[in-house]
Amino acid sequence: MNPGVLAVEGDLAERIADEFRDHVAATEFPCVGAKSALARGLLEVIVAFDMRSSWDDLRIHGKLLQWAQTYRNDPEGLRSVAIVFAQPSDIDEVEFERLLWERLQSFADKDNWLGQPYDPRVSPDPSDPHFSLSFGGEAYFVVGLHPQASRPARRFAHPTMVFNLHNQFEHLRSDGRYERMREAILERDRNLAGDINPMLARHGESSEARQYSGRAVEEDWACPFRDPRLEKQ
Repeated sequence: MNPGVLAVEGDLAERIADEFRDHVAATEFPCVGAKSALARGLLEVIVAFDMRSSWDDLRIHGKLLQWAQTYRNDPEGLRSVAIVFAQPSDIDEVEFERLLWERLQSFADKDNWLGQPYDPRVSPDPSDPHFSLSFGGEAYFVVGLHPQASRPARRFAHPTMVFNLHNQFEHLRSDGRYERMREAILERDRNLAGDINPMLARHGESSEARQYSGRAVEEDWACPFRDPRLEKQ
């Protein structure tokens, strides 16, 4: 497979990207951070082939490296990059979680192979309360969406991984804006689902890895991911 070849036709890719932007813009969508990124033109949508395939892994990882560098050059504003997979359309929570970590493992292996440093502000250990992913030297956390998500806020017609830069939320926290935004999201999520997502926790309280897929994971859940750079620390 040639990772430089787009496996999703242009018209279809644009239609899927527009679907995702419309989904974020919808009144009921609870994440005000994503809405802000969309309104400011800082939500980039990349349409990929199939979440079960490594076809687009090099292209996606390259985008994460570019996104990290762009943020370092201009750290203003909330921004996100959404990877929307055209397939599969029929996927349950357990399978989505497995595929999400499979893709993240592939990206982490590529980051290590290229000699990219791990962001020293976070931990590479997914059992650590200070864990975040790191690509291109910048920490990221991921929000997963898919058609069969149990939480309404995590449902979308296509499997999706939204990458958010960890440091931008640290800036919000230092400015005193993070808690206001978090409370707004929680309230909107409660209105949509009828209750608060039990997986949500602040960074440093429990590992954010438990939140990525959107599934309510078990108490003894073990993250199926290991960054190769953990061995070097």
